[in-house]
Amino acid sequence: MIGELPGQYRAVIFDMDGLLLDTESLWNRAESELFRQHGEEFTREDQLAVMGTGIEFSGRYYAKRLGEPSARGGELVDEMHGYMLAELRREVLARPGAAELVERLRGQVPMGLASNSARELVDVALATAGLADAFDAVVTAEDVEQPKPAPDIYLAACARLGVNPTDAVALEDSAPGIAAAKAAGLACIAVPQFAETDVSVADRVIDSLEELLAER
Repeated sequence: MIGELPGQYRAVIFDMDGLLLDTESLWNRAESELFRQHGEEFTREDQLAVMGTGIEFSGRYYAKRLGEPSARGGELVDEMHGYMLAELRREVLARPGAAELVERLRGQVPMGLASNSARELVDVALATAGLADAFDAVVTAEDVEQPKPAPDIYLAACARLGVNPTDAVALEDSAPGIAAAKAAGLACIAVPQFAETDVSVADRVIDSLEELLAER
């Protein structure tokens, strides 16, 4: 599919966490520390429940799991973000094939980033990974009314890139992200890290971005 760029598709939009950058282990450590500080264990079930979701959903989930009032969800998210920022400032690696794909597409086709993470986390992650200037448009959950799985982030990214959503392709690793891209009208290539991820609505599923490099 992506081998046809820049013919059929006029823009490529990357998800960040788990797709562009290898941050899922960092999220796991940050959320594990949050739960530890509140006397609970962050489990695999918890990880899958919040992966790819937005800030409000995560806050409600944290509060319920930690036995806190739902009104404290925002505070718990802020606490976790502090742990995550510390992780991101130490080291952030690109997923296999991601940096090479970005470099290969640079100058050929507009590239966007569409992330459910907060703006500060996105900016720090991209800077640490050496990709701060790689994208023509960066849209975060703070820039839109509804995060993924709503289509808002992808619609905003396409608008900033000046392309029709049907002319763009999204690269995603999570079920909410795939759903958001498809709801916005983009084609979507799924690169899931976990077998439990629902990729049923994706247009194509691959094991690694390295597969796309081999096609070009």
